[in-house]
Amino acid sequence: MKLIKRILITLAVVGLLLLALLAGLVTTPDTTPLHDTGYYRQWKALLDSTQVSRLEAGETLYAGWSKVGITPDLPGPMAGYGKRRGKPYTEVLDSVFVRTIFLKNESSRAAIISADLLIIPPTVIQQFRKLLTPSDLPFESLYFGATHTHNSVGGWGKGISGLFFSGPYNAEVEKKLAEAMLQSLREAQQKPAPVRFTYKEGYDHANIANRLIGDKGTTDPEIRAFELSDSSGRVVDLVSYGAHSTVLSSKTMALSRDWPGVLLDSLEQPAGHFAVYLAGAVGSMAPNSQGGTDIEAMAAQGNGVLQSFRKAVPDSTLTTPVLNSLSLPLPLGDPKPRLTTRWALRSWAFNRLFGEYPQEIKALRIGNVLMVGVPCDFSGELVAPLDQYARKKGLNLMVTSFNGGYTGYVTDDRWYNLDKYETVTMNWFGPHKGAYFQEVIKDVIDLLQ
Repeated sequence: MKLIKRILITLAVVGLLLLALLAGLVTTPDTTPLHDTGYYRQWKALLDSTQVSRLEAGETLYAGWSKVGITPDLPGPMAGYGKRRGKPYTEVLDSVFVRTIFLKNESSRAAIISADLLIIPPTVIQQFRKLLTPSDLPFESLYFGATHTHNSVGGWGKGISGLFFSGPYNAEVEKKLAEAMLQSLREAQQKPAPVRFTYKEGYDHANIANRLIGDKGTTDPEIRAFELSDSSGRVVDLVSYGAHSTVLSSKTMALSRDWPGVLLDSLEQPAGHFAVYLAGAVGSMAPNSQGGTDIEAMAAQGNGVLQSFRKAVPDSTLTTPVLNSLSLPLPLGDPKPRLTTRWALRSWAFNRLFGEYPQEIKALRIGNVLMVGVPCDFSGELVAPLDQYARKKGLNLMVTSFNGGYTGYVTDDRWYNLDKYETVTMNWFGPHKGAYFQEVIKDVIDLLQ
């Protein structure tokens, strides 16, 4: 009887301790209306103090490009699916790279850096910024993106989240990725040549699907691209599309660029051709691939997008392009990642688990094309009204994810209360973020129109 009583007392004490612990860890999401939040007011105040130089079109646009390998010498952790827990890959299906396009005209310089990685890791960006010297392009003139393959190099994430999604942290991996980015950037600047710039737009409805709510939702089937060509016949294609790079399943333990690699290899087959892929608004967007195996489905997805890209229509309205870049801090408020639809983790606990990194919005205008880079998986459902808004301003908009920061998923606010992976597990900054990001992007359009 005394033993039972002791056990009950012990359980009661443990229960009280757990309740006290949870009281310090768990809270509810902040439901303050968007326009009343502190981060919204901070953004608007930042806009009021931001001045953007109105550049005239330069006489000539110059470009250079480079590709640097980042395939490790030995197998290491592979970033992507959480269920893998960062296990090492067992083979190399295809090599992974950092690719850079350098651009300049008489008044401005900028560069686009893309990597065959899950994201552009904030840890790597921190290291990369330390490596930049005064003779390099300023960080504010650099535009980042990723192919978002779930089968690439890991080891760059810190904390518990890094352990799940990218495997055990390795400072050497972080350093090598940052050095590869810098090498690619510097090589791209060595021999810039005069180029002609052409924006292209196509559609691929067959290879994309809404993975969040299926047919009840919308997709972003647009292929957005531009071409640079010089007098010697060399061609550079930059392509962006919304389908996730998740054709290879979590069971495929091979290092790979997934389906964007199939697309890029095909575009680079002619001698003198170079290609870059940037994941677009991939949030809620799945590949719609078919095949008996992962490898067959990957080939089908990549070739399907390639064929749609071949049909893209060039924009004939562009003359000599303006070149202008922008980087602004992006206020988001305190993170409160949701544990369920009703409960969220407190900010201090999240920061301990994930780390604290500055977030930015990045933009690059080339002629009548405006690229906007966001630090998240941005939902394809949010793009259509932004496209329309940009077109009214005379711009072709290209929204890309993974700009060097990461804030989880930003989905349509209509689905905030859905008990889904994107809207609960990967919703880190609370409600209203769909509307907020849309307004931020519209403000950037206004700044650079």
